[in-house]
Amino acid sequence: MKCTAAIDLRDVEEMYINIDPIQAGGRLTADAMKAVIAYGDGYSVCDNCRKPFRLDYIQKPPIADFHQDLAKFVGMDEARVVPGARRGFQAVAGTYVQKGDPVMLTGLSHYTEFIAVENAGGVPLEIPKNDQNIITAEAAAARIEEAEQTFGRSPVLLFIDQVDYQYGNLHEVKEIARVAHSHDIPVLVNGAYTVGIMPVDGKVLGADFVVGSGHKSMAAPAPSGVLATTSERAEEVFRTTQIKGDLTGRTFGIKEVEMMGCTLMGVTLMGMMASFPHVQERVQHWDEHLENSRLVVDALRSIEGTEIRSEMPRRHTLTRVDTSGSFDKVAETHKKRGFFLSSALKKKGIMGVIPGATKVWKFNTYGISRAQAEYVAEAYTEIAEENGLSIVSP
Repeated sequence: MKCTAAIDLRDVEEMYINIDPIQAGGRLTADAMKAVIAYGDGYSVCDNCRKPFRLDYIQKPPIADFHQDLAKFVGMDEARVVPGARRGFQAVAGTYVQKGDPVMLTGLSHYTEFIAVENAGGVPLEIPKNDQNIITAEAAAARIEEAEQTFGRSPVLLFIDQVDYQYGNLHEVKEIARVAHSHDIPVLVNGAYTVGIMPVDGKVLGADFVVGSGHKSMAAPAPSGVLATTSERAEEVFRTTQIKGDLTGRTFGIKEVEMMGCTLMGVTLMGMMASFPHVQERVQHWDEHLENSRLVVDALRSIEGTEIRSEMPRRHTLTRVDTSGSFDKVAETHKKRGFFLSSALKKKGIMGVIPGATKVWKFNTYGISRAQAEYVAEAYTEIAEENGLSIVSP
């Protein structure tokens, strides 16, 4: 079956257990799929757009209510939907960063955070990770003081990933925010791997801004995301346009500068809204997902020569694993070389590990059931034994 003559039907989620590190939290709910069909047209949410003609004021469908619920969901005062987390980074950087301003990031920051700083003309300064691949408040304090000595002033913004994309580690966000605020530095918490899969309270974390990804962790179509902030910062990052046409004298009402007027609409927004009740409920079951992940991690650790590069015990379902001493040894002589592992997994109905990867790779078990986690764990040890690797106690 095909969508068109040139576009195949995608059936990964229907036919396989998908443990892709960036897809696990974004797979759509059945309600989102229905919304995708019903609101596929570009301006489908605009049927009842009335004055003041802005997306977050639309009452039917209940987009205005959704914005309020979204802010409450992440423990902040105001929220806007954005076309992906990266556009949230861009909006905040565009508000606070001027050319030549120092900006704090980390040694594990996502590349889009760097690009947001570059786009605004800022100077990136990285907080290093420690030996356990954790960003600490102590390291943040040292780098901030170093920046102040170099630039003669404090950095204008600090980005911290609540969970980073490389190791899936949780960092000292609350403590780092406290340090940053003591230097009057606003803090953006990147929740791309947390908002929508585990409870997040921005104010408890000390965040000025919380950014989440709809298509990575909120069961929404891409590109979608959320930018939430405090009432104090909302007037700055959600400032309205003041521009005026020099010939016509036109002005543009309450359109928001960083949002470019209206942002996320149509199918992406409605998919995000349709999944939201499910997302609100599922974050209450984070511990169950974490236990499922630990089951798979333990199975991998039982394969002689395999090491977990992420922090232990695991506090997130995204995990980085090093199999250069196990599966990569097999790949040296296997007729399929490095592709043997992904091929063997696919035969067992498991997808998501990059084909050819047998050294260092990532997986994410979020969303799979206990039975599926047990099956994945067993599949890894079976593949190991079938290829002459020993199983030992983790």
